[in-house]
Amino acid sequence: MPFLTGPRRDLFLVLAGRIVPESAALDAPARDRLVALVEDLLATRPAKMRRELALFLRVLRWLPAVRYLRPLDRLAARDRDAALRWFQDSPVALFRKGFWGVKTLVYLGYYGRPEAAQAIGYRPSPNGNRFLHAR
Repeated sequence: MPFLTGPRRDLFLVLAGRIVPESAALDAPARDRLVALVEDLLATRPAKMRRELALFLRVLRWLPAVRYLRPLDRLAARDRDAALRWFQDSPVALFRKGFWGVKTLVYLGYYGRPEAAQAIGYRPSPNGNRFLHAR
């Protein structure tokens, strides 16, 4: 069963657009590839972790409403960025960890696309680790 569907997908793409601003300009097929990469990873994770992520995405969406009287995805860009910075630097460790996890998923989805790897010149090599151990 897909994880990023409906409003959850919409929120994830809003988050992606703030975390990796270039992702906001992706066309529909590229957004679908971004989401598919994240879906593939989440499909390998335990159901408990997916439930925790779903809960955290709800917290990300609704906690800013306490201050701004609107959910995160309906805030102006400046307020959205301020709310996300608060999560990133939060005094609550669970919020910091959750936000870094979401950022990791966004990075995976955006930079894991073949066209992004090509654009940044990423050319993995099966022998790449031997360079790490060169003397």
